[in-house]
Amino acid sequence: MISATISSEKPDIKSLVKDIQGLVSLPEVAIKINSMVDDPSVSVDEIGKLISQDPALTIRILAIANSPFYGLSAEISTISRAVTVLGTKQLTDVVLSTATTNAFAGIPIHVISVDDFWHHSLYCGLLAQELSSKHNPPLRDSMFVAGLLHDIGHLVMFNKIPELIHDALLRTVQGESLPLYMEEREVIGFDHAQVGAELGRVWNLPAYLIECMEYHHEPEKAKEFKLEAAIIHIANVVASLPYSDDIDESDLASVHESCWKVTDLKPADVQAATSLAREKIDEMKKAYFN
Repeated sequence: MISATISSEKPDIKSLVKDIQGLVSLPEVAIKINSMVDDPSVSVDEIGKLISQDPALTIRILAIANSPFYGLSAEISTISRAVTVLGTKQLTDVVLSTATTNAFAGIPIHVISVDDFWHHSLYCGLLAQELSSKHNPPLRDSMFVAGLLHDIGHLVMFNKIPELIHDALLRTVQGESLPLYMEEREVIGFDHAQVGAELGRVWNLPAYLIECMEYHHEPEKAKEFKLEAAIIHIANVVASLPYSDDIDESDLASVHESCWKVTDLKPADVQAATSLAREKIDEMKKAYFN
């Protein structure tokens, strides 16, 4: 049996997030756009000009706008055109997802494969996008971003406290083990969902994103955004499976029962979503990380 060595020095969430800010920060353009999008006095041209001030962000946004994710018939070659075609809300979602993934791109990550982490996150985002498509108004883009960023707290922990998170991971392979987020609470005193939510608050991310990050393992505890948290919970359960080519109801046993009622989804809807998400994942990897 593998034994886990638990460190006696346990950090608190606020100090952990404060420490990571020296390595990871959202670009100023993303912070500004997040505040501008809800301001009716801000024009589309102003948003386009602001994004264009960051060449690296511009290139990545155009790559994503032209990806199969949007399935547009004509190529988008300028940010102003992207703003016009996608709209300010969709573009803000693209900016947030792009800026956040890029912010973590350069920091050293221990314990797990970074490629595996982002594959899981992208797949979760695509699943959430498909699972949300039946709702009106549609939540598709917002749910993709929430799925993509739901585990962002893990990247903070992998970088700042690799020994402690490694101990929690070891405990999950022992008999009668708890789910990882609960083992994290046992070993560290808090879990990755809580760390992600704290980082989201520090970065002033939208409230729905913060709740999806904080409650994706415990969607029944969500306060204002119960539907969104439930969708991300279901998507995360499926994205965490060792396979997803042929899922059945037994694979969804760990989905919290409240989520089926909140989302009005059925296992057949989840099966259909997995097929659509798998079709897009390779192209989305290229758009975000090539």
